[in-house]
Amino acid sequence: MPQTWDPQSYGRTGAFVHQLAGGVLEWLDAQPGERILDLGCGDGQLTLRLAASGAQVTGADLSPEMAAAARARGVDAQVANAEALPFAGAAFDAVFSNAALHWMRHQDAMLAEVFRVLRAGGRFVAEMGGHGNIAALRVAFIAALARHGLAGREDEVNYYPTAESYTRRLEQAGFRVARMAHFPRPTPLGEGGIAAWLRTFRKGVLDTLPASLQQAVIDDTAELLSTALRDEHGHWTADYVRLRFIAVK
Repeated sequence: MPQTWDPQSYGRTGAFVHQLAGGVLEWLDAQPGERILDLGCGDGQLTLRLAASGAQVTGADLSPEMAAAARARGVDAQVANAEALPFAGAAFDAVFSNAALHWMRHQDAMLAEVFRVLRAGGRFVAEMGGHGNIAALRVAFIAALARHGLAGREDEVNYYPTAESYTRRLEQAGFRVARMAHFPRPTPLGEGGIAAWLRTFRKGVLDTLPASLQQAVIDDTAELLSTALRDEHGHWTADYVRLRFIAVK
């Protein structure tokens, strides 16, 4: 399923992505002068926070629109595929990633590239969706798609591993896992609730649907989720689960 991003919509609806990244930034503990790659930098808001540490930060994102939005903020960002990074070996002291790895199709190819561009002793510090992430949301979205004869459209959009399986994958890529955490992080959604979330984070799926059905699928998903994820005041909370790790080359 294609991934398509609208930086303006992402900035409005997905602001929590960078706002809730304090924990993984603490694990990275960026130091002045370090060479850091922000893999899947998005619109660059978190990359700027990294640069404020005094580190030399480079952003990379597969989306041309997101990379352009990051450059507009003054970030050194380029369009790059994580499976074939355009950097020399041992170019970075650290590779950082937040809320991006679960979008990447070929995990082993990506990990091989991260390993290659890190210096010996360098660290890969990241946070991604973990097993159980948006479980209720996905079940409702899948059911709404199936109701309209569109079953299968949500298949393999994201990859949400357990801590054990991702530890094995990192170790097979040559890393030593220094720290790993798998934890729930219920995430309040802003104005627009689940409907705005779907338009931003499932835009690639929705864009493949007939225009006449897109709103119906969104409405049906929201209806199915209303008793689970919406409180009595109408506020929505997404059922996020995160996987955070430090892996050393």
